Amino acid sequence: MLYQLALEELQNKIKLIKTELKLQDGYSPIEHIKVRIKEPKSIMNKLERKGFDFTLDNILTHIHDIAGMRIVCAFVRDIYRLLDHFSHRDDIRVIEIKDYIANPKPNGYQSLHVIVAVPLILFEGTRWMKVEIQMRTLAMDFWASMEHIIYYKYDKQVPNHVVGELKEAAEAADKLDHQMLRLREEILAQSGDYVAEDLEKIQEN
Repeated sequence: MLYQLALEELQNKIKLIKTELKLQDGYSPIEHIKVRIKEPKSIMNKLERKGFDFTLDNILTHIHDIAGMRIVCAFVRDIYRLLDHFSHRDDIRVIEIKDYIANPKPNGYQSLHVIVAVPLILFEGTRWMKVEIQMRTLAMDFWASMEHIIYYKYDKQVPNHVVGELKEAAEAADKLDHQMLRLREEILAQSGDYVAEDLEKIQEN
């Protein structure tokens, strides 16, 4: 229940950020959000892999991704902008960062994983609950979804040539991200030129 409430609390904060940035910049850097709560069986398996007994204290101390949120952004720059914003808020604590964008996994996986804590105001006092946030671009999210489907199809025994093609696809997704960002910056630069020209004409008149 507490993890579900923490997710809802964080969702409300993200919705407010999304609305504010859209009003400020004219577009929302957040495309969509997905949330999930880890299944009890998955929690047990993860504790076992880590070598801990299945106790409430061990769950709270050693499992950080029971509550999970995925934020899909338009551009890589938006991801780091959100991370910087999280780091400067009093109502979100950034606990751990794993940057698989700057340092992709060997299979090509890219995403920014951030463990944060959000406060829940309870009768017993304030309790900070951990949530794992995964932030990706649209291209990264598409690749990750396809990779998951393929690994499930092969029951994780993926042929080497498929692994190689997945790596190539991840590189293509990264190239697409950079290309779309360059196009966006070019369009914004041209828009700025048009505004400057209009201002000059107004001043001349």
